[in-house]
Amino acid sequence: MDDIELGVPRPILDALPEGSESAAQDMQRAVEGIESSINRAVDAAEDEKEAVSAVADAIEHLEDNYETYDEFVPELRAWGQSPIYAIAWRNLQADLVAQLYEVEWLAERLDRERNARLVEDGIRFGKR
Repeated sequence: MDDIELGVPRPILDALPEGSESAAQDMQRAVEGIESSINRAVDAAEDEKEAVSAVADAIEHLEDNYETYDEFVPELRAWGQSPIYAIAWRNLQADLVAQLYEVEWLAERLDRERNARLVEDGIRFGKR
C-alpha cells in the first residue's frame, strides 16, 4: 500500500482574503498532520481491511468537521461576521474526503467499508 498524499487545493487558498497567509499555513499544517496520521494508521495496520477501516475512520472525522464548520457559516452571518474562513475550512474537509477517494487502492474498498458500517449501525439501531 502506497503512502497517501493530501494537499490544500489552490482554489481554497485563492478564496482566502488578502493577508490570510497564517490561515493558509494553518491549513497546510493541518493537512500535513491529517496525512501523517492516516499514513501512520495505514502502516500500523496488520492487513488491508484494517488499513481501509482506519481511513474510513478518518473520513468520518473529516465529515464531522465539515458539519461543524458548516454550522458556523449561518451563525457568523447572523452576528454580522464574515464566514469566509469557516467556508474555507468546510470546503477543505470535503476536498480531503474527495482526495482520499481518489487513491486507487482505497476507492472501492472505502465504499464497501462504509456501506458495511451503515448496515451494521442500522441493524444495531433497529434492535434498540
